[in-house]
Amino acid sequence: QLQLVESGGGLVQPGGSLRLSCAASGFTLDYYAIGWFRQAPGKEREGVSCISSHGGSTNYADSVKGRFTISRDNAKNTVYLQMNSLKPEDTAVYYCAATAGTYCSGYLSPVEYDYWGQGTQVTVSS
Repeated sequence: QLQLVESGGGLVQPGGSLRLSCAASGFTLDYYAIGWFRQAPGKEREGVSCISSHGGSTNYADSVKGRFTISRDNAKNTVYLQMNSLKPEDTAVYYCAATAGTYCSGYLSPVEYDYWGQGTQVTVSS
């Protein structure tokens, strides 16, 4: 069973921080670029960030640049998304996804990704 499982979501006040984790089971992430996506109610799924299989290259949506940081620990088969200075506009279900290959496109298109987690809710509210 090939799975991606997100965790770390929750309720946080504006300006706060959360660290999301994406853990793989049933396969190794060593050969996959990983993306983070989010979907707010009534909106289409949008790309947030992605990281190459080796961790050497990253891409971010303009809306999160300077606030979010993507990283990975292949030894732990886990990818992280550190979210700082959170805003109410960041409220969404966050998904991680994997695509076979070394690099990920800065376009951050969901169509490029083959495996998806179930998502974790992030709510930014006072």
